[in-house]
Amino acid sequence: QVQLVESGGGLVQAGDSLTLSCTASGSQLDFYTIGWFRQAPGKEREGVSCINRSNGITYYTDSVKGRFTISKNSAKNTVYLQMSSLKPEDTAVYYCAADSFDLGSSCLEAKYLEIWGQGTLVTVSS
Repeated sequence: QVQLVESGGGLVQAGDSLTLSCTASGSQLDFYTIGWFRQAPGKEREGVSCINRSNGITYYTDSVKGRFTISKNSAKNTVYLQMSSLKPEDTAVYYCAADSFDLGSSCLEAKYLEIWGQGTLVTVSS
C-alpha cells in the first residue's frame, strides 16, 4: 500500500507563491487517483484539486481555479500543488490523499479517498 508524505508548507505573505509536494513510497503514484485537500481551523476538510489515475484529468474547487495547479512527476513519484496569488483564506493544513479507483470529479470529495498523508501547514499572512 502506498504511503504519502507532504512537504513544502510554510508561512508566506498574501500574493506569494508556494509549491507543496506529495511524495509516495511503497507503490507508484501512477496507480492512484491523487487529491489535495485542506482543513482550516474550525472548518471541514475540503477538496482543493485532484488528478485522476487513468486519464490524468484534473479538477479544482472554484476558489482556487486559475491560482493553483496540480501536476505529477512519475519519475519522482511525487504530485505537486503549485499555489500562486495566495490569500489569507488559503491558510490551512494541506493533505494529499490517494485512492486506487478512478473517481471522476468525486476525487474532490474526501470520503472517497482511502489513503492520507499527515498534512503540511500553510499560513498566509495579510
